[in-house]
Amino acid sequence: MSIMSEPPTSATSRYRIEERARFRAGDILRHWEFLLALLLVAVFCANSLLLPHFLDPYNLADSTFNFSEKALIALPMALLIICREIDISVSAVIALSSVAMGLANQYGVPPAGLFVVGIATGIACGTLNGVLVTRMGLPSIVVTIGSMSLFRGLASVVLGDQAFTNYPELLGEWGQGYFFDVLPRPFVVLLVAAALFALALHATAWGRRIYAIGTNPVAARFSGIAVDRYRLALFILTGAMAGLAAFLLTGRIGSTRPNIALGWELEVITVVILGGVSIAGGTGTIGGVMLAVLTLGMVTYGLALANIPGIIMTIVVGMLLLVTIAVPRLLRGRHTR
Repeated sequence: MSIMSEPPTSATSRYRIEERARFRAGDILRHWEFLLALLLVAVFCANSLLLPHFLDPYNLADSTFNFSEKALIALPMALLIICREIDISVSAVIALSSVAMGLANQYGVPPAGLFVVGIATGIACGTLNGVLVTRMGLPSIVVTIGSMSLFRGLASVVLGDQAFTNYPELLGEWGQGYFFDVLPRPFVVLLVAAALFALALHATAWGRRIYAIGTNPVAARFSGIAVDRYRLALFILTGAMAGLAAFLLTGRIGSTRPNIALGWELEVITVVILGGVSIAGGTGTIGGVMLAVLTLGMVTYGLALANIPGIIMTIVVGMLLLVTIAVPRLLRGRHTR
């Protein structure tokens, strides 16, 4: 809101109060999403110039397989971090959900039933995390670090040094298939999920309450918001999305192994923070998260085309995580001074 001075007259007051501040082009440059869009364009242009096969449409389509399942988990993780919570156990939930689907497949459960088993296992894991955080008042980072070891340990005990294979063709169709022989199915699922999450967070009262909880949970509770109920629902939603990711990932690789999705939690959290979601809670957008997903996806795709070892991507992810946490804090400190 801006206040503009006017010459005093007998019919008007000294000041006129405008409903909205004037638009300034420089304000756009301060939006993290705009900077991410510029970074995405820069990565895309650099890869196009340096890698001759980067712009091949089939290669671009296939590159989405590498990040679609991770991005599905990043969507609910963004809501959790906006609410000042976090879930470190998501990769272990994927492993346990995949093991549950493998066991169900061995006992003759039909393909559609495997989808239900994966989602139900994820919901059960998310419910356990949510109950421990909301009912017992334990810190979410401590709870989910413990449950990560629990879920991954259970998956390893069941599998041992073996692997579940011989999954039905339906899983392969969803994990590796295409719509109209062009669009990868996991990527389409991601786009639909992102649209639903964006609508819920940015266009509903439910989403405004999520922001209110992240900004000040005590004030949100006094204003009548059922804070613990929302937090529990977000943990359950995160578990369900991890179960969905397990279904797609198991279908894509065609097997369940003890190290499935190992280390994904770091990449998911990096994507969320790179997307502009504050680790302190209360701020962030689904659009920013999707821009971060595409940016990291194009970086990974370019490194793969250049035959650069995967360990380099791990270094890049770690550096991005440090930079995206440190830079906003440095900028805030300079602004304060």
